[in-house]
Amino acid sequence: MLDGVMRRIIDPPLNALGRRVAGWGVTADTVTLTGFAVGLMAVPLLAFELYGAALAAILLNRFADGLDGAVARWRGPSDLGGYLDIVCDFLFYAAVVFGFALARPENALPAAFLIFSFVGTGASFLAFAVIAAKRGLATSIRGGKSFYYISGLTEGTETIAAFTALCLFPNAFALIAYSFGLLCWLTTLSRIITARRTFASPPDEKQTGIDP
Repeated sequence: MLDGVMRRIIDPPLNALGRRVAGWGVTADTVTLTGFAVGLMAVPLLAFELYGAALAAILLNRFADGLDGAVARWRGPSDLGGYLDIVCDFLFYAAVVFGFALARPENALPAAFLIFSFVGTGASFLAFAVIAAKRGLATSIRGGKSFYYISGLTEGTETIAAFTALCLFPNAFALIAYSFGLLCWLTTLSRIITARRTFASPPDEKQTGIDP
C-alpha cells in the first residue's frame, strides 16, 4: 500500500548509488545474494534475542533489495535477476519469523500463523504474475519489474515496519504477528478479487496494460 509513496522518496538516491555501484562492475545479482546472506544473519541473532543487531541485519537486507534494482536499471535487467530477487525476498521474510520462533517457544504458534499468511500473499502475488504474463498484461505501478506487480494492503514497506516493530517490542510478538497476519489475509483476498475481475473473461477479450 505504501510502496508507491516510498519509491518516490527513495528511488532518486538509490538510482544515483546504483549507477555508481554498477560503474564499479558489481552486478545486481551480487547485490541480491549479498543482501540475502546478510539478512539470514538475523535468524541466529533473533534466536539469541539480540534484537538490535537483528534489526540492523534486516534493514541492511532491505537496503540491498532496493539497491539491486537500481543497479539492474543501469546494467540492464535480466530474467535470472528477477527470479533471484523474488525467491530471496520470500525466503528472507519466512526466515525472520522463524528466528523469532527460535527465540521463545511461546512465539511458535503466532509465528506459524504469520508464515502461513505470507504463503497467502506470496501465492496470490506470484500466481497473478504468471497469468498476467501469459495474457501479456503490463504495469509500471511499482517501477520497472521483471514480472507483473500487483499491489496490496501489505507490501514491502508494511512488512519492514512490522519486522521493525517486532524487534523493538519483542514481548508483543504475538499481538503484532496475529495483527499483521490478518492484514496479509486481507491482501490475499483483495488480490483474489482482482484476479477474478481481471481474468474472468477469455484471453482474447483481455485489456493489456491495466493497473488493477
